[in-house]
Amino acid sequence: MTGHRTPVRGVALFMTRRLSGTLLLLVVISFLVFCLLYLEPGDIARNLLGTRQVTPQTLAEVRAQYHLEDPLPLQYWTWLTNAMHGDFGISVRTQDPVAHMITSRLGLTIEMVVISFVLAMVGGIPAGVWAAVRRNQVLDRAVVGSSVVFISAPAFALGLLLLYVFAQALGWFPVYGTGVGTFDRLWHLALPSLTLALGLGAFIVKITRAAVIHELEQDYVVFARARGLAARQTLALAMRNAAIPVLTSLGLAVAYLFGSTILVEATFSLPGLGSLLEDSVLFKDIPTVQALTLLVAAVIAVTALLVDLTYLLFDPRLRTQLVSR
Repeated sequence: MTGHRTPVRGVALFMTRRLSGTLLLLVVISFLVFCLLYLEPGDIARNLLGTRQVTPQTLAEVRAQYHLEDPLPLQYWTWLTNAMHGDFGISVRTQDPVAHMITSRLGLTIEMVVISFVLAMVGGIPAGVWAAVRRNQVLDRAVVGSSVVFISAPAFALGLLLLYVFAQALGWFPVYGTGVGTFDRLWHLALPSLTLALGLGAFIVKITRAAVIHELEQDYVVFARARGLAARQTLALAMRNAAIPVLTSLGLAVAYLFGSTILVEATFSLPGLGSLLEDSVLFKDIPTVQALTLLVAAVIAVTALLVDLTYLLFDPRLRTQLVSR
């Protein structure tokens, strides 16, 4: 019918708007990250030299390398162009390329984040559903109380507790190191990943419990029960609709993981991106801080974009709205 959008066109426009918004957000964040170079007092070229010997020739080379004599918009464009090609400059602290420093540590952080995310989802979602079904019972109160404790506990304190109990006292896990080989590496990452997973899992438990309870109180669930639908089938209907707010929380989960990784890697002495960011901030290694900040912001923004797009799969109301607009 003329004048109405086809489903494909509506979905395409929705995806285009979301993608454009994400790109605009990343551009704004990249400019703010670039401006970190100008927040530190003193001469920018001297700050970029760090502890190296300062000579007029060296200062001139640094100014030429970072285009410090150019206008600010041109400096930003040059930096952004280089960053898009993987060139974030030279580390003030180590004099190594920043991109190489990040790639050499990226694998460890990704492995730990993926393990903790899987553990949190596998444990958090069933526990949240279980607590919702047994609302206001002893099990529900125990799950909610444990979630409050794990959400409130700082990651470094939780990590120290796990280290003392399971590594120092019981000797079940190694105290530090990354291990050699696949199995040994997973064994070394078990406690750090569990530390991250406990806090994130508690957050997922509360979100899932609240979402499932909300759906179980809806009229369609009451009608389904009145028609004699089995409890398992009724719960499946409620869980499908409850999946939407749980998916929304995934963007916050990624932000939580990257924020807590810094403390966890410092607690377990792991050479990942978190410890690299900590050392770079303490040493005022601006190029490395810029690269890591932009990387984390990009991961969170892309995750939020993917979460928005998954709404199309789980929420038919959104697809209907896209066609009718």
